Amino acid sequence: MNEPLASATQAPPSEQVTSAQQVPKMFVEEAANPTQLGPEGIRYDFNNGCRVEVAQLDNDQKWRIKLSDLETGNVIYEVSLAGGSIQSTKKYFIPFKIEIFKEEELVFTHSLSLKDQKVFVQLPVGTLGDSLAWFPYVAGFQQKHGSRLTCGMSEMMIPLFKDAYPDLEIVPLTLVDTRDFYATYRIGLFFDDWDCTHQPVDFRYAGLHKTAAYILGVEPTEAPAKIVVNKRERVIKEPYVCIAVQSSTQCKYWNQPGGWLEVVKYLKAAGYRVLCIDKDATWGRHYTWTSIPHGAEDMTGALPLTERAELLMHADFFVGLSSGLAWLAWSVGVPVVMISGFTHPRNEFYTPYRVINYHTCNSCWNDPRHIFDHFDFFWCPRHKGTERQFECTRLITADHVKRTIQQIPAFKGISVSVEQKTS
Repeated sequence: MNEPLASATQAPPSEQVTSAQQVPKMFVEEAANPTQLGPEGIRYDFNNGCRVEVAQLDNDQKWRIKLSDLETGNVIYEVSLAGGSIQSTKKYFIPFKIEIFKEEELVFTHSLSLKDQKVFVQLPVGTLGDSLAWFPYVAGFQQKHGSRLTCGMSEMMIPLFKDAYPDLEIVPLTLVDTRDFYATYRIGLFFDDWDCTHQPVDFRYAGLHKTAAYILGVEPTEAPAKIVVNKRERVIKEPYVCIAVQSSTQCKYWNQPGGWLEVVKYLKAAGYRVLCIDKDATWGRHYTWTSIPHGAEDMTGALPLTERAELLMHADFFVGLSSGLAWLAWSVGVPVVMISGFTHPRNEFYTPYRVINYHTCNSCWNDPRHIFDHFDFFWCPRHKGTERQFECTRLITADHVKRTIQQIPAFKGISVSVEQKTS
């Protein structure tokens, strides 16, 4: 049986760690055989589900293996066999209990306990936003169970987390040796997992970040990732705002013609320097390309993520899209004006400065009837090829964004008013 497509959300070069062609291959394979040894040659573990292996019996004897959920009391699976291996269908965190009988004699029982055990949580090598969204739940999972947890992720992301989470071993995903883990859990977006094999709740209902909480069995309480940056002094003395205009597919862009130009002009009139912090000054496909808005300062480039975090933490606020830089701004405590129509607000972290137009088509990303196509830059599942394509953000007006900015307390504290600057 083919497993459902699991991925991190694809990103442009400004955030991307792997090429789009690598999206389906997101995880490191577990050890070939169960890693834990029980009596009578029994082997078991909880690496990507509960796995049990028993030796072949003679004289028509049979093993009876029963898997239960300790929390619900349900018997999940029960089978009789002369020898061989089984693996649970469900791959997310379940407090399994294993009972193994030889004929009618109970010879082995084990209840999952992660305390002091070697546990591996995989974050697929993907994008900035996904890692920032999921990592707080990984840390919460380790704290809940007291495990010796290894988190595998993109090497590019590790500097953001390693000093803030000293109790976790954070390593490049490709360097992990999986031969002796007691349990392994995979965090990802499982697009066609209709039977909820890899996730107890479809991520489109749970939200991008909270899907990790459900997979790991921790409270889906929203909290930003902790990030430690070494250089905290403010380099730019004047009031400034950071913006990011690039994204991975056209539906994620703010498609209102001239929208960014108006907002940049408005912010500059209010006395701000406006810094564009995308990696790419220009990005797009075929006939559609987006560049730094006129009037914004070019702070683009392949800078380390820690430097982006330092720049963001001293900004009065951030204006951008549903992107990794928005998650980074939220993580360092900066007010985030998020312009997005293709996602429902529950998909991202809560910000009181969310800009969405409910008078238009919206939230297709969170509609399970539409599976996102990572390879279609012009993905618009409801209106592609019609005059309504990308209307979810094309009909978000600059005035709507400006009114949202006016609600930010830091903006109200600017010394020179918009009226004074434009009169």
